[in-house]
Amino acid sequence: MQPGCYTALITPYRGDAVDEEGLRRLVEFQIACGITGILAVGTTGESPVLTWEEHNRVTEIIARACANRCVCIAGTGSNSTRETIAGTRHAAQAGARAVLLVDPYYNGPSSLEIRREYLYPVAREFPEIDIIPYVIPGRTGTQLLPEDLALAHQAFPNIRTVKEATGDLNNMRRTRELCGSDFLILSGDDPLTVAMMEDPRIGAGGVISVASNVAPKAVGEMVGHLLAGRNAEARALAVKLEPLFQLVTVKTTERTPFGEVVCRARNPLAVKTLMALLGMPAGGCRPPLGKMTAQGLERVLSAARHVLANAPEILAPIADFFGVDPAERLENPAYRQGLCYEGY
Repeated sequence: MQPGCYTALITPYRGDAVDEEGLRRLVEFQIACGITGILAVGTTGESPVLTWEEHNRVTEIIARACANRCVCIAGTGSNSTRETIAGTRHAAQAGARAVLLVDPYYNGPSSLEIRREYLYPVAREFPEIDIIPYVIPGRTGTQLLPEDLALAHQAFPNIRTVKEATGDLNNMRRTRELCGSDFLILSGDDPLTVAMMEDPRIGAGGVISVASNVAPKAVGEMVGHLLAGRNAEARALAVKLEPLFQLVTVKTTERTPFGEVVCRARNPLAVKTLMALLGMPAGGCRPPLGKMTAQGLERVLSAARHVLANAPEILAPIADFFGVDPAERLENPAYRQGLCYEGY
């Protein structure tokens, strides 16, 4: 794996089916914008609600399109090592150069078990591809610790990268301390990418980004500036991108007949909503994810309008590639139909 900007690509739908042609267009858009690589069927790609047949098909399409042009990472992690091995075997045969293994969710093995009963069997069986642990305890309820990650790195040369989404800078510093300078830390949290790359005790080498679904050129340039030591330019660009970074989870306070509740629209709902507004292949999300609230939709619109007003170059590649007018689409109520619930 190399430093850079990787997009955790959404899975577009047409009706209830995977939109294969739309998926190919999204991959071409990413490559045209100079992305380092594409993650197929990560959690942003709604891996929990795809059948394994669909999952494998999406991986095949993306790996084929990426071949010799950019890196394809396949999301093959699950809470079953047996399933993960089967998915990884398919990904390797399809041409993926790496696989992303999210910490096993719900059954919540210990860090020791994640290392011995999950990472080791996969790394041992597939020495030719990179095995990338994905540490995101807020979603999984468990966590591969830096100590076990360092042991895995020592044991297998193909475990040399981590997608870090703990939100804990000290955890990341511990990872760097134990895993050494040759280990690649990739941000799994768009708003923290600059801090992770600038901190010499972390030294992250890039990001697996959600925001780059809509702004691959700009997020890639931000990472490129940081890798080249142009930190001021990177920070200036990050300020322009910040409204998009804040769409990974959209929290609103909603009124119900029984009082107020906090509603969390989790990834990829907000980014898919924005992509649909902008005329990109997206479709909705599969249940149990559903739609934004009216307030949530306004939050998405506000973020996109802010970017368009203050940094129109960020959305310009969408206009050029998909032949749309972002300003018109953000202001025309017709494009909002069906994108939010009517009432709570």
